[in-house]
Amino acid sequence: MKIQESAENYLETILVLGRELGNVRSIDIANEMNFSKPSVSYAMKQFRENGYILVDDTGYITLTDAGRRIAERTYERHELLTQFFITLGVDANTAANDACRIEHVISQQTFEKIRVHMQKL
Repeated sequence: MKIQESAENYLETILVLGRELGNVRSIDIANEMNFSKPSVSYAMKQFRENGYILVDDTGYITLTDAGRRIAERTYERHELLTQFFITLGVDANTAANDACRIEHVISQQTFEKIRVHMQKL
């Protein structure tokens, strides 16, 4: 199933915030992504209904296995592409911004070739 770029960004943000904060709430996501609380609440409802997240009685959000797979794949692409661009001489901020856009559209074949290339360095 192909998931939309915005959904990948949300799931990646939940993953990263979970690592940083331990517990993630909708307000944390809204603050991190600069989105309104209602927009995030709507998205979280969709993710819950589609089996990507769980929300406990206190409002804490955790990724399901399906959500975690998507988030980790997106995060891995982001990190590797950022490092790849930096090795090419791109400044870190531009590299991270470009990686964030490219991580959603790059083919698996091209990504694997970049991974192999980076392992050789």
